[in-house]
Amino acid sequence: MSLRVAVLMDPIQSIHIEKDSSFAMLLEAQRRGHELLYLPPSSLAIRDAAPWAHAQTLRVRDDARGWFELDAAQWIDLRGVDVILARKDPPVDDQFIYDTMVLELAQAGGALVVNDPRGLRDANEKLFALRFPQCIPPTLVARDATEIKRFAAEHGQIVLKPLDGMGGRSVFRSHHGDPNLNVILETLTGEGRQFAMAQRYLPGIRDGDKRILLIDGEPVPYALARMPQGDEFRGNLARGGKGVGTPLTAREREIAQQVAPELRARGMVFVGLDVIGGFLTEVNVTSPTCIRELDAQFGLNIAGQLFDVIERNL
Repeated sequence: MSLRVAVLMDPIQSIHIEKDSSFAMLLEAQRRGHELLYLPPSSLAIRDAAPWAHAQTLRVRDDARGWFELDAAQWIDLRGVDVILARKDPPVDDQFIYDTMVLELAQAGGALVVNDPRGLRDANEKLFALRFPQCIPPTLVARDATEIKRFAAEHGQIVLKPLDGMGGRSVFRSHHGDPNLNVILETLTGEGRQFAMAQRYLPGIRDGDKRILLIDGEPVPYALARMPQGDEFRGNLARGGKGVGTPLTAREREIAQQVAPELRARGMVFVGLDVIGGFLTEVNVTSPTCIRELDAQFGLNIAGQLFDVIERNL
């Protein structure tokens, strides 16, 4: 059965194919004989309450010298597409939210959207983990600098982050008495206008910030431990972290088991859990990565598992 598979993603000409999970999905879809359509973020529109996109037929190949070909763009009704892979990176800002509303119209018209548009709006990648207090480290979300400094005084070493970032961007390590803490809080909270998250610093980061991939609630049996390098405390691959595959521990399987039913109920088909030292720190639903690294290290086909689920759901 040949499907029309559209992907909403950031510019395809800028990706690094050796570590891009959206690209892995496209390769697998093409291998199965599905038609590929590329939707850049600027392409979406609503005509008379119907979802449309200025789409381009796409062909891909696993070659860093030239990994894609695009035909001329043409307007299509997204209700005629079988599958839409919603893979735009954060920030989850107003424009991201509006994109999900267009995708929701496509979903109502019969397209399978992965992940579910409403779920993308509701499952903030930083805040959703707080639904599972038994899994997370001590955590505070606040705008008030005094409250965050109280948290630092209670826990000593802390990590501070915005609620809409990705890839380790604007993540700070600080501590009670840090002379830079005031300016960090001014920056993150916009002088008290924006929420920031504080978590107790987890020494387990030395063993990696582990990415666990869930496909329709089922964990891939290996995690990618993203190891900080040099004087960097962040393990994110975008910040120079080294990705080392490792079998899931019993604790990591327990976390996945506790989180999975809620994610499945919200239509979150492909999700990345971040776990440090046995604690859940984030739930990534917008554009989780690490497919290609795990495939390469363990001979897996994670995108194949994903498309097995997609085709079964259709």
